[in-house]
Amino acid sequence: MHDVLDIIKNIENIYDSNTSFGILKDFERVLDELDLYVYTNWEDGELADGPKIERHWVTCSFMWDQNKMPDPMGGKRLLDYDCKVSYKKSHMIKPRTIRKPDDVRPGSKKGKLDRHPVWIVTIQMPTTLMADIYSGYIETAVEPAQETSIPSATQPADTVAGQDTEAPAV
Repeated sequence: MHDVLDIIKNIENIYDSNTSFGILKDFERVLDELDLYVYTNWEDGELADGPKIERHWVTCSFMWDQNKMPDPMGGKRLLDYDCKVSYKKSHMIKPRTIRKPDDVRPGSKKGKLDRHPVWIVTIQMPTTLMADIYSGYIETAVEPAQETSIPSATQPADTVAGQDTEAPAV
């Protein structure tokens, strides 16, 4: 069970920690390099929990609406790279929008809490994979453009034009 406030606190913790933010960017870079976003609904996932950083693993949980389950072939692709992927049905608690008096929680001015079914996909990725993808990313980074050398000496127009034309035969 996930709550909107728990997800907000998780995101605040990520922004407060440069390490967590960097790890999350590396995690996403691996997903992108492995072409996971080609599969249906993988690009619609939202971070629900993580990154949880361990010695050899980084774990993140993402969620999707129940009717937008990510394609399991994407998870299968991650298995080829020693990642561990688990799918689980769960629910998320969201406050109801207040449209009528019955939508208000008793004793407060806030909306009632409703359960919305979601899919939770937990990906456990080895840190070595993240390091390998990152090192490959650095190696293929665009290098600054090299200057082309332009000869500084100018040539007279007659000599350049004379080279292109043939002399008339007499």
